[in-house]
Amino acid sequence: MTHDHDLVLRPTAAQTEAALNPPPGRNGGDLVVETLAALGATTVFGLPGQHALGMFDALRRSDLRYIGLRVENNAGFAADAYGRITGEAAPLLLSTGPGALTSLAALQEARAASAPVLAISSQVPTAGLGGGRHGYLHELPDQAASFRGVVKSVHTVRTQSQIPSAIAEAWTSALTVPHGPVWVEIPQDVLLAKTPIPVVTGGDTFPEELPPRLELTAVAADLLSRAERPAIIAGGGVVRADASKKLRQLAERLQAPVVTTFGGKGAFPWTHPLSLQSWLEDRHTTDFLEDADVLLVVGSGLGELSSNYHTFKPRGRVVQIEADLGKLESNHPALGIHADARLALQALLETVGERTDPAAPERVREVLAKVRERIASQELTLEQDVLAAVRKALPPGAPSFWDMTILAYWAWSAFDAKGPNTMHSAQGAGGLGYGFPAALGAAAADPTHPVLAVSGDGGALYSIAELATARQYDLNVTWLIVDDGGYGILREYMTDAFGEPTATELTRPDYVALAESFGVPGVRTSPQTLETDLAKALAAPGPSVVVLPAVLRMFAPTHLD
Repeated sequence: MTHDHDLVLRPTAAQTEAALNPPPGRNGGDLVVETLAALGATTVFGLPGQHALGMFDALRRSDLRYIGLRVENNAGFAADAYGRITGEAAPLLLSTGPGALTSLAALQEARAASAPVLAISSQVPTAGLGGGRHGYLHELPDQAASFRGVVKSVHTVRTQSQIPSAIAEAWTSALTVPHGPVWVEIPQDVLLAKTPIPVVTGGDTFPEELPPRLELTAVAADLLSRAERPAIIAGGGVVRADASKKLRQLAERLQAPVVTTFGGKGAFPWTHPLSLQSWLEDRHTTDFLEDADVLLVVGSGLGELSSNYHTFKPRGRVVQIEADLGKLESNHPALGIHADARLALQALLETVGERTDPAAPERVREVLAKVRERIASQELTLEQDVLAAVRKALPPGAPSFWDMTILAYWAWSAFDAKGPNTMHSAQGAGGLGYGFPAALGAAAADPTHPVLAVSGDGGALYSIAELATARQYDLNVTWLIVDDGGYGILREYMTDAFGEPTATELTRPDYVALAESFGVPGVRTSPQTLETDLAKALAAPGPSVVVLPAVLRMFAPTHLD
């Protein structure tokens, strides 16, 4: 008698041949790249180093495409964007010690934004594991400890036979909701040693789904159906779960106004009659959300930026759907539903009643009118014109990646992303240097659209070396650099707080000449010619740089009132 659990998958003839007659010259690094290919990877990012050479040597024997960046942190940002655009785990190959540690800021952003990144690093030789001080180059007492508080999971390999399973386990972890970065480390000697292990051909993994508990969605549906003033906050979890259509269906059935967080840009149509857009840093929006008798929060932890710097104090009942268990009810008491946004929204759609509320669109228009009036009173025409020019120049569907710069802070609130998964920034962790290398990763993921990167001159200097990467791989990225001669937002913060800024002014290069020295076309533009110059650069194949000398100002905050 046989049982279902006794059945095994039989190898194909090609798999059997590869197992019995592996090609000569393989080492532990080949097991790494073979496993990645078997799991479905097609592109890897990284930077070689002495301990990792076994992996990089194996790349030339594989069909994987390698995109090599000039700084490990930038390689991490590129992998982050690749993961966001494709929804696949993006492999990131790094070396031991300094190379690995340089990626930490990028991995922190990937964790905050739930971007699936599979980081694979070398380690000191096996004899050096365990905390002894052997004096190996790049040695750390416990390299994995440096990453344990940043990534979702850490996997240390000690033998070649562990490589395929460890990478597959990490891959599954990266793609199980909430998505995120994972860390695998493999000793140098394990990577370099010749291997008797057959070619890796099997790689199916099945990330676990996270459905909601039905008794919770039943209560949530009842609350929403009976609400008098329901409202919805849609976060990045809606975008990552590809749940935008379900969100719209639910909002229309409930006649519930929707505001998207900065990480959830594009999750709800910008011009929809129920759209409060993304004006979270505005007291009028905050007041409206506080007045909701039932507030549905989907895919957001209501962190600092999403809560108007924790000034948001809901008075009604909160229902929170969140895949990250640590974020569930972390800031506000709620009916907490630990679930993937798509599955939870589907459960609500199957059980919620239909509401009629003809006044809901009018209430939305009133809030947006108050927001516009507040912004108009501050004489910020230049900033609004610049942002409008960027929107007009960027084709619909083309993704954009924004560094931590004043124009990006405007875009968080005021930019129409024109669709989900098209606007990304480093607002998760808030580190500088994200925009350009992330755009390179997006261009590698999808060459059918031009990609826009937006940086200030301060952030641009973090990743200026990647102009060489853009040129080497001929990636279709246009980089808009807003040059105000310093760290503009910090200049504003310090002036407001202390009367004058310190350490915010920068000597900067001629960015156009610098771009051209890399073989990348550059143009200096003005607010009046920005739309034309940017549109022309985006339409041209390959990389380009557009420099806008301008001092922009932020709109006044409301959380300090």
